[in-house]
Amino acid sequence: MTINRRVQTRVKRSKGSVFLRSDFKDIADYDQVGRALRELVREGLLIKIGYGLYARARINRITGNVMADNPSGPDGVVIEAMEKLGVEYQLDDLSRMNLSGDITQIPAKVKIIPKSTRFTRKIAIGTQFVNAV
Repeated sequence: MTINRRVQTRVKRSKGSVFLRSDFKDIADYDQVGRALRELVREGLLIKIGYGLYARARINRITGNVMADNPSGPDGVVIEAMEKLGVEYQLDDLSRMNLSGDITQIPAKVKIIPKSTRFTRKIAIGTQFVNAV
């Protein structure tokens, strides 16, 4: 089985939708894994959302564009990426009040804010982002 096929199989069988490049270090070395991941991005099986961060993708039935394959959408992908990286985060005030039940308004966009100012890694998927402009 080729390296590309092994990486693809692991992506398809995984329960999570966010992957780090280091998740595949037992398959091959750094450069070979990078080439396999780039190929999967070209094929539309993955989306690159940051440095060494990838999200499982699928084709949108309506638009035909590639989108994240996560039931929670882009917000869920960014939250899963933050948890996978081990970074503590908080939601903006409106989203936090909605989740706690204090208000019934649903925010149009959830803003995810890292608790540490030292976290400068850029994560972006669609219109949802962390540390990106």
